[in-house]
Formats: sequence, C-alpha cells, structure tokens
Amino acid sequence: QVQLVESGGGLVQAGGSLRLSCAASGRTFGSNAMAWFRQAPGKEREFVAAISWGSITTYYADSVKGRFTISRDNAKNTVYLQMNSLKPEDTAIYYCAAGARASATIYSGMYDYWGRGTQVTVSS
Repeated sequence: QVQLVESGGGLVQAGGSLRLSCAASGRTFGSNAMAWFRQAPGKEREFVAAISWGSITTYYADSVKGRFTISRDNAKNTVYLQMNSLKPEDTAIYYCAAGARASATIYSGMYDYWGRGTQVTVSS
C-alpha cells in the first residue's frame, strides 16, 4: 500500500511558475513508477507526466512538453512537477499517482495508488 499527498498548488498568473510535490509513504517508494494527471472542470482526467523508478524514463503530454518537468527524490520519497510558463488552460486539479511496476506509462489504468489532488488555478 502506498499513500500519496500532493502539495504546492495555488493561484498564479499566466506565465508564472509552480512546483508541485507528492510525498509518498508506505511500501518502498523507489520501486514505483510515478506520474501526474490532471482534471479540469467538466473534463476527463488526463495524463501530464510520468517518471520511471530510476528516473531513466520520462514522458510528457504534448500540451506541457517544454514547460513542465517531472523529477523524483527517492531518498525523500517525493516526486515533483515543476510547472513553468503556466497558461489558463493548465487550470485543473493535479493528482499524483504511483504504479505497482517500475516502468513509467501514460495510461491511468496502470497506476494503482492515487492522491487526493491539489488545485492549480492560472489566471489570465
């Protein structure tokens, strides 16, 4: 079992930056692939970024590529999402997810553990 708690969300103006954190507890953190998903009002949850257990492989949604960076610190059991050049369309609840396997994937069904989310609001 893995427990995930997101933090770092908030209100920011377009063009600004935020850094989300996801603290994990429970079973060994380093063996899990981790990912960020988001859900905007009235829309389905969508993939944002993923990272393998050893940080060797990362994936990004086309909409965030070049602006967002996913990273992890296994010693601190924490995964991060650095978000730069934020746009109003980035407004959503951001969820952290942990997979039972070490390899990263963009598919939400492959992640077994989810946090409760943190709100990110980008004003124009």
